[in-house]
Amino acid sequence: MILDFFKTATNLKNISRQGWIDKLSLKYPESVADHSYSMAIMGMIISDLEHYDSEKILKMILLHDLAESSIGDYTPDEIDKEEKERIENNAFFEITEKLPSDLKSQYDEIWKEYQYHITPESKIVHQIDKLEMALQAKTYQKEGASKEKTAPFIESARISITHPKLKALFNLIQQD
Repeated sequence: MILDFFKTATNLKNISRQGWIDKLSLKYPESVADHSYSMAIMGMIISDLEHYDSEKILKMILLHDLAESSIGDYTPDEIDKEEKERIENNAFFEITEKLPSDLKSQYDEIWKEYQYHITPESKIVHQIDKLEMALQAKTYQKEGASKEKTAPFIESARISITHPKLKALFNLIQQD
């Protein structure tokens, strides 16, 4: 049971971030696992600095894109929000079905918390997701992607990030 879960999670290394392919025409963009790792580093630092529940934040970050290991990475242009949520929920709960019941219930609760933005930790994780995306967009700019093509990613982050420390970091990313 646990090995099946590990294999599913490991597949995130093979799932490319679709938005970078679609909008920037990248052949070899970051994987979902790359994105999750960067988010985990950011989440660890922000959580410790801001005195959030670091364990919950790290678990939430590691779980937030797990469904994509089964369904792939859908972009907002491909599917509406409600349908994406339905597909991701089904995939996530199918993945966690393979875990011992105590872990399943814990991870399912963290997933729901993230999906429904119901706690300070879930709200900050959504913003860290956008901050990481902005940092990656800036990295792709430095590697030759045009500002015009990365602008929608930057704008999405600008609108979504409201936490003062994350907003300050976002501003620093833009100045870099």
